[in-house]
Amino acid sequence: MEEIKLVKGNEAVALGAINSGCDGYFGYPITPQSEILETLMELRPWESTGMVVVQAESEVASINMVYGGAACGRRVMTSSSSPGISLMAEGISYLAGAELPCLIVNVQRGGPGLGTIQPSQADYFQATKGCGHGDYNMIVLAPNSVQEMYDFVFDGFDLAFRYRVPVMMLSDGIIGQMMEKVSLSRSRPRWSAQEIRSMSDDWATTGRHGSRARNIASSLELDPNEMERRNLDLQSRYRSIESAEVRFEEFLTEDAEYIVVAFGSSARIASETVRMARAEGMKVGLLRPITLWPFPSARIAELADRVKGFLVAELNAGQMVEDVRLAVDGRVPVRHFGRMGGIVYSPDEILNALKQEGRSNG
Repeated sequence: MEEIKLVKGNEAVALGAINSGCDGYFGYPITPQSEILETLMELRPWESTGMVVVQAESEVASINMVYGGAACGRRVMTSSSSPGISLMAEGISYLAGAELPCLIVNVQRGGPGLGTIQPSQADYFQATKGCGHGDYNMIVLAPNSVQEMYDFVFDGFDLAFRYRVPVMMLSDGIIGQMMEKVSLSRSRPRWSAQEIRSMSDDWATTGRHGSRARNIASSLELDPNEMERRNLDLQSRYRSIESAEVRFEEFLTEDAEYIVVAFGSSARIASETVRMARAEGMKVGLLRPITLWPFPSARIAELADRVKGFLVAELNAGQMVEDVRLAVDGRVPVRHFGRMGGIVYSPDEILNALKQEGRSNG
């Protein structure tokens, strides 16, 4: 039976964690994502499912607890907001280097520094270009609804274990704090110890059993030849992800002369801009990347062959616009429109930017 609830985006993440069979959540409170931890503490899933919920002493502690749980083959996750993710950067790199699956939720706030508790999308570079040191990538999912905040917990764990990589859900204070109806029909049980051993026997630290030798979860390798082999293996895996896991959504792009590219909450705003533009006779469409990495570069390149230009709308100084420009490769103009400091633009502001773009292109 389908269960419908009216919840915040952050609360939907907590419900998704419980219903997706998550074994452990380790986090630390920071606005605007604190309701994830608070909701888990209120619901007390350790009593009903055995799920572990720990408020760690810091973000550094929480990401290292995630490392320990992931090394045991468990579905584990954490959440934070922008400054907290920066503190986790080293641990995320270690998780990538040790090839450990996990889910990390970032409900973004404005920066740099402590900045503001208002929403932002200024962590795009941090998420998509490697949050920390070394040559690695995370799969990055960008929800634009409370329903997706719930669903992407399931998808995030599936992708993390399919490729043995960290997955980040990159949300923001708008989606985290807004309330919508959510269907909770999607659910699954936690894995048993036997199921974990059977599916992670060649990498998880589940101890010696039978004739199997012990596994060691580590990102350290002092032999440069072996370290290069590890890196080449990871790069091959990333190419597989790029070929198989690109996700995006299009709205009225079939006859569009101009395309707005926006993700997350900005895509919700931009969809209204497209409707307004169409009402004025402007042929405008929207492309919404759902995976920010891997990025839908190929589809944007296809659209560049038949449109007059792109406008990239983001709540930052211009970050995703760089990936759009790389995909377009100079064939048509690509402009950026953004607001910063926690100010959220309106559909009219994006429309005015589109009109300026049209005038500049004749």
